[in-house]
Amino acid sequence: MTRPFALAFASVLLVGAAAPPPAAYDIVIRGGRVLDGAGNPWVAADVAIKDGRIARVGVIEAKGKQEIDASGRYVSPGFIDMLDQSGRVLPRDGSAANKLRMGVTTLIAGEGGTAVPAGELAGYFNMLETQGIAVNFGTYYGAIQARVKVMGDGAGAPSEEQFRAMEDEVRTAMKAGAFGISSALIYSPASFQATDDLARLAAIPGKCGGFYATHMRDESDKLLAAIDEAVAIGERSGAKVEVFHIKAAYAPLWGKLMPQAIARIEAARTRGVDIGANIYPYRAGGTGLDVTIPTHVFAKGREAAHAALRDPAVRQQLKQELAAGPQADWSNLVHASGGWKNVVLANGQAEQYKRFNGRNFADIGKALGKDPADAAWDIWLAALPARASALYFMMDDKDIDLAMKQPWVSVGTDASATDSTADPESAGRPHPRSYGTFPRIIAEYVQARPVLTLPDAIRKMTGWPAQRLGLADRGLLREGMRADIVVFDLATIKDRATYEAPTAAPEGIGDLIVNGVVALAKGQPTGSRSGMVLRHACTTA
Repeated sequence: MTRPFALAFASVLLVGAAAPPPAAYDIVIRGGRVLDGAGNPWVAADVAIKDGRIARVGVIEAKGKQEIDASGRYVSPGFIDMLDQSGRVLPRDGSAANKLRMGVTTLIAGEGGTAVPAGELAGYFNMLETQGIAVNFGTYYGAIQARVKVMGDGAGAPSEEQFRAMEDEVRTAMKAGAFGISSALIYSPASFQATDDLARLAAIPGKCGGFYATHMRDESDKLLAAIDEAVAIGERSGAKVEVFHIKAAYAPLWGKLMPQAIARIEAARTRGVDIGANIYPYRAGGTGLDVTIPTHVFAKGREAAHAALRDPAVRQQLKQELAAGPQADWSNLVHASGGWKNVVLANGQAEQYKRFNGRNFADIGKALGKDPADAAWDIWLAALPARASALYFMMDDKDIDLAMKQPWVSVGTDASATDSTADPESAGRPHPRSYGTFPRIIAEYVQARPVLTLPDAIRKMTGWPAQRLGLADRGLLREGMRADIVVFDLATIKDRATYEAPTAAPEGIGDLIVNGVVALAKGQPTGSRSGMVLRHACTTA
């Protein structure tokens, strides 16, 4: 062999020896403290991802196309938001940036129903998949949607023919992939639905492991009766029961109602009722100003209610009802909050009232020279057809702590994904839960105060809700599961959103993976659209 040829041959051998082997995995997360989502203590391990699934958990020598250094950080399943409100936003903006920054990989929406009628739900799901969404998304179908389609938005009992038409709507939604039916019985016209009617409708999802998910008829002085109704619907229908944002929202009975409510649910579970609940970690609830109006005003429909609220004589009567406290068919949230001083305008919508966003109605009334009720109803009317909203400070921290500890309680934001297509000025002051819920669970209820252990907090946000929903391949960090994963720093994780600055992004959520694709890198969204539509399988509807 000549010297030049020998040198060339040697060079080829050297180059070949230096070439690295092809990556065995798409992503390897290295050196983290792995929390499996089942409530077990963390273990030191690497996590390898291949083709959208977890390929291995343990000591991994092979390389990944992407490598994430999780040294000193925790690795857990992605968080599941059990009370999301993004159904109408995602078709316009699928980025869900605020949810990603909280470590959320899956949204379950539908407290107020689906974004489209039952007959259009299958196409809606297909559209989301075609356009692309950054997170996984599933939804309930609203029982009120079926009722309004068949008999309008007024009070009254449906005929048998009307009820069968409602059942057809529910069957259509279930076949499309809804997780069950929902109700929001504190609001009209949903408040006109009878227990018997809801139980009959819930029997349809009940036949295929679906849900009756409910914002109960009352969360204040009649909380126990509302729980009894939800339990009865579950027992009679066979449906799983999910209580939205469990709370004891009644200042006169703080410390008393919540223990009794928990006892009712525990008793139902002992009898075999599959009932659970979700919670958000804040003292204030957030909803429309329409809840300050007694339910009977809406008995003839929304348009009639608008006209009634413009009548001074009607207003005078309604003020007397407000002052009298709770009514049999109406949850008086002003009274439950301890008065107008504890009700804060979040979004006045109309231009002339935006200056009052963030102020309580006792102050707003003084500024306008009006009774606080008149101020609230004027703002509500001026906002139409948009919905003016408020924060109602009506919960107690000790009650929240007690509910949070229950093993059957998961976590939900009761908030929507952000909509980049909307005018930022139109948002008002959203509830801080939109930007802080999941980091706050860890920062406040694990780190600041020993309400939960870290493994249990993670279980509540991952493995438990996945099990409730029947998501057999999500919610746990185990081989073969879908790779929805969050990497966070326990030392720095913190919610920064407050009532005064509600859109501040949290800290400590570093990396997020949705179905094996990095959706958040060093706290910033990557623009990925790897989310999936989650459809509940129901062949018996």
